[in-house]
Amino acid sequence: MPLIALGLNHLTAPVGLREQVAFDADSAAPALRELAHEPGVEEAMILSTCNRTELYVSVAAGAEQVPGDWLNRHHRLTPGRLDEFLYRHDEDAAVRHMFRVATGLDSMVLGEPQILGQVKDAYQLAREAQALKAPMDRLLQHTFAVAKRVRTDTRIGAHTVSVAFTAVRLAEQVFTDLKQACVLLIGAGDTVELAARHLADKQVRRLIVANRTLENAQELAGRHGGYAIALHDLPQHLAEADIVLASTASRQPVLTKPMVEQAIAARRRRPMFLVDIAVPRDIDPAVGALGDVFLYGIDDLRQVIDDNRRSREAAAREADAIIDLQVERYMAWRRALTLKNPALDLRQHAERYRDEVLAKAQAMVARGKPAEEALAFLANTLTNKLLHHPSARLREAALNGDLDLLHAAGRLYAGDDERDDA
Repeated sequence: MPLIALGLNHLTAPVGLREQVAFDADSAAPALRELAHEPGVEEAMILSTCNRTELYVSVAAGAEQVPGDWLNRHHRLTPGRLDEFLYRHDEDAAVRHMFRVATGLDSMVLGEPQILGQVKDAYQLAREAQALKAPMDRLLQHTFAVAKRVRTDTRIGAHTVSVAFTAVRLAEQVFTDLKQACVLLIGAGDTVELAARHLADKQVRRLIVANRTLENAQELAGRHGGYAIALHDLPQHLAEADIVLASTASRQPVLTKPMVEQAIAARRRRPMFLVDIAVPRDIDPAVGALGDVFLYGIDDLRQVIDDNRRSREAAAREADAIIDLQVERYMAWRRALTLKNPALDLRQHAERYRDEVLAKAQAMVARGKPAEEALAFLANTLTNKLLHHPSARLREAALNGDLDLLHAAGRLYAGDDERDDA
């Protein structure tokens, strides 16, 4: 049952393609059920974030191409459209990739912690869809333990670095004094929550939170001294914003070119700084062509992020060493699943003999034989059946000089007398 990790990310595919194959909260569950029922797919999990879409699957031999074919077909893309952008990892490389993703070593922001929560969400979704069996379930549990150990044993998280932090830092470079800026946050998820914390620390002049669900916007704004509005009220408040940071799960842009044009006119050409960190994008890319507008997308943050990456590279090397060891431990467990378990075979043989001899002893009692005679028959016959084959193999080993088997038998039964006397 080969294990495969297949996907594309910020390093292999442009944002325009990433948003075409992204799965939002509504589409992920039905897509996962569809994938899990593809011929040859034994287990499946879908991880979709602003920077990556990945399939983790266990497949039957000969079905290795099914996940890639399904991804193209599901998104109604031309067959082979994704081939040049996809990466694929098999078996231990797939395990290593999952560990590196969950620990943030494969992220645009090296070591960022949000990805672990996203992996946990993907795992929960796969469990609810009953798309996991023991091997991948064990892999995910191992993944969470590895991520925790990397966080504990290295300094991968020593410096505050995230996409939200990077967006705020970039805004600070444009507006040297954020205390004079009005900031509009669009969305109410984890990324926007992090951005709100950083902005509150910078003591921005005004913080506005817009969300499709007004109650969620009110909760987030209330925690950080902001003001909440519904998403449909954006046009009335957009002109107030010096800085806009957008991160929603919308499949269509929530800020259009006409909306921003109207806002710029109302601001009397005072510049606006917009950061779109959503995939699919929340801000129409055409907005970037407007005068007095500075639009940054998720891929535009890379230069700022690269400056922070250097501080974490030494910790990343330590993390990779931990991961290499844990990959081998998981793969050893996985290989053991395919091996015949002699202890299980021995127990099954013993239980079969027990049931056969017990049935005969019970029949003797039913025919009127004394209970003592039936018990003696049970004890003697069961002992002979259990010891016949091992005794024959040991005699054969003694005649052939098979010392390995004789020593193994000695270790296997060593100490039985002492335990029986205890």
